[in-house]
Amino acid sequence: MKAMILAAGLGTRLRPLTNDRPKALVEVGRHTLLEITLRRLLHFGVREVIVNVHHFADMVTDYLKKNDNFGIRIEISREEVLLDTGGGLKKAAWFFQEGSSNADEPFLLHNVDVISTIDLHRMLLSHRQKQALATLAVQKRETSRYLLFDDQNQLCGRRAGRDQEPEIVRPSARTQARAFSGIHVISPRLLSMIEEQGVFSIIPTYLRLAAQGKRILAFPADEYYWRDLGKPENVVQASRDIEQKIVEV
Repeated sequence: MKAMILAAGLGTRLRPLTNDRPKALVEVGRHTLLEITLRRLLHFGVREVIVNVHHFADMVTDYLKKNDNFGIRIEISREEVLLDTGGGLKKAAWFFQEGSSNADEPFLLHNVDVISTIDLHRMLLSHRQKQALATLAVQKRETSRYLLFDDQNQLCGRRAGRDQEPEIVRPSARTQARAFSGIHVISPRLLSMIEEQGVFSIIPTYLRLAAQGKRILAFPADEYYWRDLGKPENVVQASRDIEQKIVEV
């Protein structure tokens, strides 16, 4: 199984921790964010990974070389200009399209700055059973931006904050607002449907495809631990969680 780790961001919210290193190499409980993500993917059977890099890119490649790529195949996708999630995935599409034997095998897309206990096996199984184009791990929690889903967990829109007017792309009698976790399961056939160019988030792509009736589905993950590691205080709390064995790395 293949995966992509999104690690190219500047880590602005993590300063001063990212003044001299990329966010992928910030440490939580004596482990880098990149190591935590890689080991988690390894646990779920991933053996081929592509990592996008930009900020302090050479530090990431040197780190992986020093650790013998953690025993798996790791490719690097260098971004001279930050491409955001959609642009980054589009640039790395070749990695998931190479060869023909596993052309229909779903892959994982995982932010480097989140830590969770979300069961990726269950998420992958749900994706396959429901023949989804993309499956997004979501939770009921406060966030600045929500994705909206209908009662069948199909994406229908998005909303900024609790009180803002929603953007609806698929009419539904009732919608549920959910916070996205930064973890996706994606079918390779989605890659050829990406029409957006340059720098762009993958979310507008998902919304456009949902409007066309494509199956962009939620995977409810409320029962699992999840934490955003984009701020120094969150890194400190995650380190405590690891020390207290609330989450294992």
